[in-house]
Amino acid sequence: MIRAMPSHPFFALPALATFAVFVACGSPPADSPAHSGRADGTLAGQIHELAQDALRDHPAPGISIGVQRGGEVVFAGGFGYADLENEVPATADTVYRIGSVTKQFTAAAAMLLVEEGKLDLSADLTEYLPDYNTHGFEVTVERLLNHTSGIKGYTEMPEFWERSRLDLGHEAMLELFSEPPFEFEPGDRYQYNNSGYYLLGVLIERLSGMSYTEFLEARLFGPLGLERTHYLRNGPLVRGRAEGYEVGEDGGFVNDEPLSMELPYAAGSLGASVLDLLAWQRALAQGQAVSPPGYERMTARGSLVNGDPVHYGYGLSLGEEHGLARVSHGGGINGFRAQLALYPEEDLGIAVLINAGSGRPGLLANRIARAALGMEQPEVTEIEVPESELRRCAGTYNPGRGPVTLRFEDGSLFGFGERLVPAGDGVFHPDGDPFTRIVCESGPDGAAPALTLTSGGVTTRYPRALD
Repeated sequence: MIRAMPSHPFFALPALATFAVFVACGSPPADSPAHSGRADGTLAGQIHELAQDALRDHPAPGISIGVQRGGEVVFAGGFGYADLENEVPATADTVYRIGSVTKQFTAAAAMLLVEEGKLDLSADLTEYLPDYNTHGFEVTVERLLNHTSGIKGYTEMPEFWERSRLDLGHEAMLELFSEPPFEFEPGDRYQYNNSGYYLLGVLIERLSGMSYTEFLEARLFGPLGLERTHYLRNGPLVRGRAEGYEVGEDGGFVNDEPLSMELPYAAGSLGASVLDLLAWQRALAQGQAVSPPGYERMTARGSLVNGDPVHYGYGLSLGEEHGLARVSHGGGINGFRAQLALYPEEDLGIAVLINAGSGRPGLLANRIARAALGMEQPEVTEIEVPESELRRCAGTYNPGRGPVTLRFEDGSLFGFGERLVPAGDGVFHPDGDPFTRIVCESGPDGAAPALTLTSGGVTTRYPRALD
């Protein structure tokens, strides 16, 4: 995985290679000003500063940001470049790949079929796909939506990455991830899974008689006026499309790794602008995309077989941040990162899109939320701790959803794709992110028996794996 962080990226990216096209990592323009009439003066100044900090601390060519409060867009603008080679500024209309933010569109499409009586979420998957190999398990459609199916995730398979540039069809894709054994029995645990959303796309096509793209365009994009939201294939020309980048070995930007866009499909294929995402978010929450009861169902926590709650609805992460309930989702795909968050109690929506894998849209969205809410910005003060404290935390941990390794290297602790900044008493913050907290538990033999990760109001315990 690129980062096993709570933002739920769509794709696990392979290690960066040296690509053919290099672009100097020069300074981006100060900003592409927010659209006229779309920025509150005080908030705009704060967002401007936060965006510049983000471009400096987590280098990216460009960022687009949208904020709405009480149904009104109070900020919409871009900073830096949408296209480095042609020096095209990022704006509020720039179209970025949104990765796993796609999943809420797929979930809404499924709910439309539920409301029409064509899809039963409690039905077994084989009722609609009789040839799919469920290895003797019953897998309800709902377990695809909330990542509790146990089906093997295709983006965790090396075989998938070997074919990731090929335009594989449904038959080849289903064969790829249906043959391996299940990760666990359906309902036994939550494990983020792109295969479940690929299957939902296939169900949408079979039950509607339309392609996934046609269904979304006819039932969601068109009726809601989402003119800058597309199934973002590589070939067709798309007005205002951003180019995607990664950070190369020399620290400069390089073009993102090629990827067939047939493969993300219903799990991560879409592209959109921040203005369209805000319009989508509001339409969904107000019952214009699906019915109000449908949205209520999408934002209800499910449960495991043992009764434990699942902090995920249908295509939406459910948690808390800044003392408020939050409905959100992050996304990541080659060359792009995305975050879309809604604070229902404050009627506050935030969209952040970045055209580099090094971007941290979740962190930036959190800081924008605090600015909009009039809250102070928390900071992490790094505490010098003994090497023994870092070494006792190093090791491999497994909560049952895949191992995570913390390693001691060059005097620092690394894990979850980041340097872990020590704050004392066994507390660490990935890359200094004050909104994400990792705690190494104390153990009788010195080595930490487990660590806990807290983000978005959700805490996950990672027991140390046995040698």
